[in-house]
Amino acid sequence: MKNKNIIASLLTVMCLVSGLAFPVYAEETAATHLPLIGDDAPAFTAKTTQGTINFPEDYKGKWIILFSHPADFTPVCTTEFMTFATMQLEFEKLNTQLVGLSIDSGYSHIAWLRTIKEKVEFKDMKNVEVTFPLIEDIKMDVAKKYGMLQPTASTTQAVRAVFFIDPAGKIRAILYYPLSNGRNFDEIKRLLIAMQTSDAYKIATPANWQPGDDVIVPPAGSCGTAKERMEKSGQGELDCKDWFMCFKKLSKEQVEEGLKKK
Repeated sequence: MKNKNIIASLLTVMCLVSGLAFPVYAEETAATHLPLIGDDAPAFTAKTTQGTINFPEDYKGKWIILFSHPADFTPVCTTEFMTFATMQLEFEKLNTQLVGLSIDSGYSHIAWLRTIKEKVEFKDMKNVEVTFPLIEDIKMDVAKKYGMLQPTASTTQAVRAVFFIDPAGKIRAILYYPLSNGRNFDEIKRLLIAMQTSDAYKIATPANWQPGDDVIVPPAGSCGTAKERMEKSGQGELDCKDWFMCFKKLSKEQVEEGLKKK
């Protein structure tokens, strides 16, 4: 480490003299890198409350919701874990694996999850057992890979990040919440269903979409197609507001059928 500091100082002096940019070490950039939508999910091996996992390889063929929380034994996090645990079967039916993370030890995780099961009641939830894996990340290796540390919020706690990863291991959506506010789990599930429905039917979903609402078909790729759509709007399945904005019906039953393929 001492030698590295000496080298860094020498390089800095050289840069000042030559007018070059300051050097940046790869490990320093890793701490602030945020994976983007469409990127491969960064791979890692980690200890969890359910044993060692190789991520995302162990869940190949499944959707994954990887989410971080600031710390064990905190009230907001406790309500979130209870909510996720009570919804776990709903996510499993959507071919989705839940994986949690915080910068705490495995022993702390175990003690906290036992406390949740044995002592905590929230709304109509009690005796809640968390059985999905919770990652031990004391060295913050995973948190850094996923940009879960936000320096202006805290350098020792991960913010409330949510990564949606598809069966091919690609990041499909990212949500970030501040330390002080709990997540909306109905929205997390809604977004998951919306993405799976888009994949199944090659459509988009409008604002506030819920299963059974009309969906948006891809924009016309040519003038001829656009004209044809407008002429036939309202006569078949398409309802076009303008050449670029066409809706069609997709029933709850069709949505459910599409979800079975995922």
